[in-house]
Amino acid sequence: MNPRRARVETSKRYELVAAALRANIAAGRLPPGLVLLEGPIAGLLGTSRAPVQAALRILEQEDLVRRFEGRGYLVGGSGSAEKPIRADLAKLGLRVSDEIDSAFKNRGLWERVYEEVETAVAASLVFGDFRIIESELGEYYGVSRTVVRDVLSRLHERGLIAKTASSHWVVNALTAQSVRERFKLREILEPEALRLAAETTEYDRIAEALKRERERDHGAQDPGAWARLDNALMIHCLMRAPNRHLVELIEQNRLPIAAASRALTKLGLPDDAVATSEYLVLFELIAGRAIEAAATYWRNHLATLAKKNLARLKIVAVFPDPPVDVPYLTRRDA
Repeated sequence: MNPRRARVETSKRYELVAAALRANIAAGRLPPGLVLLEGPIAGLLGTSRAPVQAALRILEQEDLVRRFEGRGYLVGGSGSAEKPIRADLAKLGLRVSDEIDSAFKNRGLWERVYEEVETAVAASLVFGDFRIIESELGEYYGVSRTVVRDVLSRLHERGLIAKTASSHWVVNALTAQSVRERFKLREILEPEALRLAAETTEYDRIAEALKRERERDHGAQDPGAWARLDNALMIHCLMRAPNRHLVELIEQNRLPIAAASRALTKLGLPDDAVATSEYLVLFELIAGRAIEAAATYWRNHLATLAKKNLARLKIVAVFPDPPVDVPYLTRRDA
């Protein structure tokens, strides 16, 4: 395979989105002043909103697009003065190179494998230390060593697995100490991200999420409430902070906690109804643009949430075996 094509094939999805947008801006198919919204771009390229958000942040740093008072970004750097132009992207004749198109298609297999492996790793996080056998993983999914290594590298990058001195991939248990440390880091980073994102938070989306959750019957068990609200907070607020490194650090720090929480919910442990109501209070503050109050409230809430997460972890002791039944994950003490 051509070395350049190989690099494109293994690029992260947000890098592929950025490359596609960058090429179309350079070719003039995305004219100066055009409003770029995440939803239409995601739909056109067949991806989710998250990689589009990351791609637009990259292009902003390259001074190819800029923020403005409305939603989305405008094509053109900080020195541009064009008025916003709203148009249907599907009618602008956007082109995606064969290399990028092929990479997008190949990412489908990679992402399916990644998602399933991440789910298995998350389910094992609270049950002890495990080792991942590369050959077993490749055989189980019928994929090449390149795909296996890409998946494992991504898991490592996101802090879900580690590599030993003997080059073995391992899943280290999520301990009480690591949970405390991660929540302490959240108390430092996330309130500041709330403040930094004040000008670019999608307040209308936060208000919509708040309205939807108020209309739901939270009196009955609703295992999806926490995940819905947490996802909305991340996408419409925290990820809007104009500091890509801060956002990436927040995402990496949150992932093991969120993954373990989802795994515990699947085991039948109910979500905390009080925690859900506290999310709604936070959303009320954000929707009302009381950002400083929201940041203070969130910092205090995270301290309480840490204790609740530790309490949930203790319950795992009643389960004799982890709910993980894949051949590529084996206990390290076995």
